[in-house]
Amino acid sequence: MENKNIGWFLLIVSILIMIFTFFYSNALDDAVRTSCFLQHGDVQSCEMFDSVTKQTYFALAIAGILVIVSLFLLFSKPNERIVVKKIKEKKVQKKIDLSGFRREEKQVYALVKENGAMFQADLIEKTGFSKARM
Repeated sequence: MENKNIGWFLLIVSILIMIFTFFYSNALDDAVRTSCFLQHGDVQSCEMFDSVTKQTYFALAIAGILVIVSLFLLFSKPNERIVVKKIKEKKVQKKIDLSGFRREEKQVYALVKENGAMFQADLIEKTGFSKARM
């Protein structure tokens, strides 16, 4: 996946976490207010109210970190593709001096050069030479 796709995904997830945190926090605040008012008669003196606030801030901090990471991924440069080209070496054709070769040797050389590599039996068959002459 590309960085931008991951960035968008993280941004959507962090926004959803924030929305769910607000809904959960509001529902929990209402429950704490109701229970604290019935127990203590005063919401401000209730200890549960502070813990709900701390948990809400902690969840929002985590979502905020996700937002920062997602924005970094969205606005960072995309990875550049590195293209490696393989350069094939040109085979240099060497000039071979065939002037010292006899006619039969030139014929064998031409067959080997044409086919790349040959077995001795194939050379004997194609040239018509005897085994001793080969």
